[in-house]
Amino acid sequence: MATLVLYNGPIYTLDLGQPVVRAIAIRDGRVFALGSEGRVQAAVAGMRGETLNLRGRAVVPGLTDAHVHLPWQGLATYEARLGTATTLDAALAIIADRARALPSGVWLRGGGWNHVDWGRRWPTRTDLDAVCPDRPAILTRKDGHSYWVNSPTLALAGISADTPDPAGGQIQRDRDGVPTGILFEAAMDLVRAVVPPIGEAERLAALRVALHEALSYGITSLHIPPGTNHADGPETLRDLQTLRAGGELPVRSLVFLAQPDLERALALGLRSGVGDRWLRIGGLKLFADGSLGSESAEMLSHYEGRRHMGIATIEQAELERLVRQANAGGISVAVHAIGDAANRKVLDAIELAQADRRQAGEGYPALAMPNRIEHVQVIHPKDLPRLAQLGVIASMQPLHATSDMDMADALWGARSAYAYAWGSLKESGATLAFGSDAPVESMNPWRGLHAAVTRQRPSGYPEGGWYPEQRLSVDEALRAYCLGPAIASGEDREKGYLAPGMLADLVVLTGDPFRNAPADLPAITAAMTFVEGKLVFERA
Repeated sequence: MATLVLYNGPIYTLDLGQPVVRAIAIRDGRVFALGSEGRVQAAVAGMRGETLNLRGRAVVPGLTDAHVHLPWQGLATYEARLGTATTLDAALAIIADRARALPSGVWLRGGGWNHVDWGRRWPTRTDLDAVCPDRPAILTRKDGHSYWVNSPTLALAGISADTPDPAGGQIQRDRDGVPTGILFEAAMDLVRAVVPPIGEAERLAALRVALHEALSYGITSLHIPPGTNHADGPETLRDLQTLRAGGELPVRSLVFLAQPDLERALALGLRSGVGDRWLRIGGLKLFADGSLGSESAEMLSHYEGRRHMGIATIEQAELERLVRQANAGGISVAVHAIGDAANRKVLDAIELAQADRRQAGEGYPALAMPNRIEHVQVIHPKDLPRLAQLGVIASMQPLHATSDMDMADALWGARSAYAYAWGSLKESGATLAFGSDAPVESMNPWRGLHAAVTRQRPSGYPEGGWYPEQRLSVDEALRAYCLGPAIASGEDREKGYLAPGMLADLVVLTGDPFRNAPADLPAITAAMTFVEGKLVFERA
């Protein structure tokens, strides 16, 4: 195979032994040599190959999005997107336009709405009925933890004033007990049961769109957990296999199992890490609570100005049983936990599973990848050191902090000092693995890097950053997008930094994150993306 040499630009390797070099040689899909231009040219002397003059452009290892709802991200491009709607009327106008464009009988789908932007007024079925009265409509809140549906949808799902709240969920009701059209957590399952399935052709098209978007940012690996959206189903693994078989999977994909899959996976002997370097099985995704925006994150004490502490979406005994059962079968867990109570409960369950392992000794299969908590959005200071002590990955999404900070201050108050606590978690020794939670937030990791480094929105708000002591350096944040996810997937001997023998996944950037001003970080993106030394994306 021909050798490719990139030279004449700063190459940030994230290798502590050789952090910045001026040239890198790639052969057989892996890093062959790196260092000064002269040293690399000497290493490839006599080899057939090509060269790429970087002309001063910076290179970093390929990034990983450690938490992305890939099918939902792709499908969102075809649905009613409400993320830009700053008023309820604006949202209803978007919905009306979409409803008019749909064929008769087709469900209206969409999401991204945030009632906090609408003066904290929850929308209702009657609002939705006014613009979409003649077809079922299902609109997912920005965080994916509540649905806004219309009267036809409620009727199809059999939801009425007599319908009890399911365990781990809530049907919002008016003063007369009539459902308003807002469904929280497990109550969303009542609608999911009647939503028509999405066809394979549409799913594959959506995945292709999302995969291309990932490459356009320099993302070369993805961690794909199931979520609360109807698009996040068990078909994702099968669809990615279809793309892989057809040579259409250009991004490495780690796919997580949903709770109903555990028994079948254990019966088949499946373990975390099964697969190849392109498509592998991750851990078991579980949910311990809801979200901040839906006020369903489970807290240790009441929300500010409220008389409730959120929703536990699973009983503690069941959480402990599932974590212990999965780990005993060689399957790691990735548990969604937002509130400080939920994070404590997850850590307790993982600690019990680790005690089982110590007691069993060699009777347990080794875990190919660590257990992890998804989001860790607010944690009690007494629990903060436990992630490092238990070897639990902090899988976090920086844009959540800058999107949610005003809401966190309003609903969590002083507890926000330990919200999105990247600095404290890193200082404690925990491994950070950063992602987007797209389409809840933008998939763009450079916007996430900016949030991690500044704790500000791109506008510069708030001045000095929100709880600035939790900021990271550019190097620390980039490692959380590169090396941290590789540790989380058990692949840090193959990727996450650039060194001889490592996979040649790398990105040529339009700017230099180490030299650009922090305010300019969101404007950086990929000029060229390479996977195993093959050019898979080039910006026009």
